[in-house]
Amino acid sequence: MSWNPTHAPECESDAGLDALETVIVPRARDLGGFEVRRALPSPDRQMVGPFIFFDQMGPAEFITQQGIDVRPHPHIGLGTVTYLYKGEFEHRDSLGTHQMIHPGEVNWMLAGRGVTHSERTSEETRSRPHSLLGIQTWVALPEDREDMEPDFEHHGADALPFLEDGGSSARLILGTAWGARAPVTMQSEIFYADVTLAPGGHLPLPDEHEDRGLYVIEGEIEIAGDRYEAGRMMVFRPGDRMSVWAGPRGARLMALGGATLNGPRYMWWNFVSSSPDRIEDAKTAWKAADWDNGPFRLPPGDTSEFIPITDDMDRMKIKR
Repeated sequence: MSWNPTHAPECESDAGLDALETVIVPRARDLGGFEVRRALPSPDRQMVGPFIFFDQMGPAEFITQQGIDVRPHPHIGLGTVTYLYKGEFEHRDSLGTHQMIHPGEVNWMLAGRGVTHSERTSEETRSRPHSLLGIQTWVALPEDREDMEPDFEHHGADALPFLEDGGSSARLILGTAWGARAPVTMQSEIFYADVTLAPGGHLPLPDEHEDRGLYVIEGEIEIAGDRYEAGRMMVFRPGDRMSVWAGPRGARLMALGGATLNGPRYMWWNFVSSSPDRIEDAKTAWKAADWDNGPFRLPPGDTSEFIPITDDMDRMKIKR
């Protein structure tokens, strides 16, 4: 399937740089030989559509017996999306889910009123050298669905729509774009796609969505004559028909966006909400660590440790 067979590409770049609202340079953090680059939230943009958090994990190379160990931790008011380009890791959550994720697949965990999960490199993966490169992002929920029951979905690569056009391709991970719909259950209007552009290839941005952004994983792209290299997020103004073009080496992109929510969200650690009181309640519940009677449970099979709220964390202000 072609992603936009009815539009000629030369008709879609008339808006020029006026259509580009901002360029975000992610903040990099070294987690001990494993680098994470955070594009959202940024000082200039809290969200792109409902996307409120966007991290590039890696690239990282691990020797035997090395890997990642993200201990059990909580979320409220959001959905987490994990998508890998290279490598694999193991997801467990308080719903009882135990799921490996591999490149091209999608893990969608709906936190709602509260969920706990861990992410670790499995023992089998640790038995050999391995690499990791992927994107983890959070989707803020509409205000009337922040307290819904938590849920989890996993979809393999074959279940996600795959579109091709002139040597370029897109795998639609979430939502709707270019006449296709992904199977993941969504709570708001959204699109999220893994795009590979051939050298000189073009990508027409879906013009049915209010908010649209691109993040460059590899290569570079051109917008109205200006080039943007890997590790940049571009956010576009709504309404303009627009295409971007790959440089001579091609490009790998993540395309994202959707409808804006009814207002900004409060954030603290792993909690997102339209209400600071909900965040305070979640903080209190996690610090109490009452796994039998409180609102949070530890993931079955991973109950020996968890990430606590420390005094330094507790002094952090809730941000909006």
